[in-house]
Amino acid sequence: MTLLGEAAVAMWWDIAPEYRAAFEDWHSHEHFPERMSIPGFMRGSRWASAEGGDGFFVMYELESYATLTSPHYLGSLNNPTPWSKKMMPHHRNMVRSQCHIAESYGGGIGRAMMTLRLSPEKGAEDSLRQHLTSVLSGLPARPGLTGAHLLFTQTPNIAQTNEQRIRGGDAVADWIVLVSGYDADAIAAIVESELGADRLNEAGAAPVAIYSHFNLAYAMTPGDIRAQSR
Repeated sequence: MTLLGEAAVAMWWDIAPEYRAAFEDWHSHEHFPERMSIPGFMRGSRWASAEGGDGFFVMYELESYATLTSPHYLGSLNNPTPWSKKMMPHHRNMVRSQCHIAESYGGGIGRAMMTLRLSPEKGAEDSLRQHLTSVLSGLPARPGLTGAHLLFTQTPNIAQTNEQRIRGGDAVADWIVLVSGYDADAIAAIVESELGADRLNEAGAAPVAIYSHFNLAYAMTPGDIRAQSR
């Protein structure tokens, strides 16, 4: 998939099994439509742990970085609905990164996604980016793969929102790599080769990198809301 727009919100969190059904109901039928009604939101996607665990990855693709500080978005973040207030406390181990989309290759939406959270060593930013660009640009043409992307977190200088207060605050990723496709084994092979920890460290990445694998659960665009209202 090619990411839409120039910015994104990338989020990871866990939902305990006893709240999972309620969470998916709320997230699909209220929260996604609410977010997709905000000007500048172009697509939302929710991905569930491929290993069957409690983790989710959610991404909103945005028209521009300015959408992150728009009155419409901040108004939503600071005025959560009653249903949102009920569900937000169950978001555990929340990581929320507001990002520039640095590079995006491919097209369509694959069913599998690998997310990689990493940081460059000081002074190694250029070499790490060169390595990632060289790898990511060629991935969508390979069998089993459909998209590869690089995002850089840049947190806007705004006050903590009411949604964040309800959750108790959020952690933040730094650099983010996303690889998607229709074959999870093909994605796993990349983790064992060009995007493996040893190769990344050689290219200038800090030792700690977090790999996670997900399957697509749901996706929505503003056009889906318009279609439902007909």
